[in-house]
Parts: sequence; structure tokens; C-alpha cells
Amino acid sequence: MKSSQKVIDYLNFLLAGELGARDQYFIHSQMYAEWHLGKLYDRIHHEMEDETLHAQLLITRILMLGGTPNMQVGALNIGTDVPSMLKSDLELEYSVQEHLKEGIALCEAERDYVTRDMLVRQLEDTEQDHAHWLEQQLRLIELMGLQNYLQSVAGEAVQATAAH
Repeated sequence: MKSSQKVIDYLNFLLAGELGARDQYFIHSQMYAEWHLGKLYDRIHHEMEDETLHAQLLITRILMLGGTPNMQVGALNIGTDVPSMLKSDLELEYSVQEHLKEGIALCEAERDYVTRDMLVRQLEDTEQDHAHWLEQQLRLIELMGLQNYLQSVAGEAVQATAAH
């Protein structure tokens, strides 16, 4: 199936963002695991898996439309402590939301409603799940104080270990 080159190019732009988000979440989840913040590890590792799924959907759609996926990763913004990590992840989600909205408008203009619907589902996931959860965590830090928050998310992270 052939599609507008504009749509394919924009899907590749979105793909770079999803790959960057996946990598940022991966690094942050590993940092949380190292610090024994198991609840944060579990959630952010789950977000990494979601971003991987989003990237997979974009790759599949690009291929279906006759394009070639560009696997260039978007820029990463790695935090150095829990608040900066949560803030950087939230900024990333806000950016993804804006880019998805632009992509939805482009798909409407190009009359590609199947791709549009796929992007709408990703937008719902980004707004209602990812960004909302990050906003809640930052609010909890504000309300509880950082030390109390860290205590509430502490615990061993359950993760697979690499074979040596």
C-alpha cells in the first residue's frame, strides 16, 4: 500500500522519538534498580516496554505504507536523581503528545485515517497513562517531601539478570 511521503516521513520522525523514549526509560529504570527503588523500576520498565510497542507499531505501519523505517534514536535527557528523572520523562511525554497531535492533523490532511487512528490510540496512552502518572509522582514529592516519597517507592527491583 502506498501512502503520502509526508506521512511516512512523519512516522519516521515519531519513530525516532519513541526509540529515544524507550532508551531513556531503559536507562532510568536501570538507575532505579541500582538504587533499590523497586516500585519506580517496575513502572518505568513497563513504560519502556510500552514505548517499544509504540515503536513496533510505527515500524509496521511505515513498512505497510511502502516506506523504510529510520532507526535513528531521538535525543535523550537522562536525569541524575529521582526528581530530575521524573521531570525529564514528563517533558519527553509532553513533547511526544505535541508531535502525535501534529501527526494526527497531517494524517487527516493526507486522508490517511487508519494511521490517524493508530496515532490517536498512542496519544490516549501517552496522555492518560504515561504523563498523568509522572505528574502524580511529582505531585507526591511536593506533598510528601522527597525522603518520604523515596521511602514509599523503595524495595528490590525484580529484573532479569544478564548471563555472565
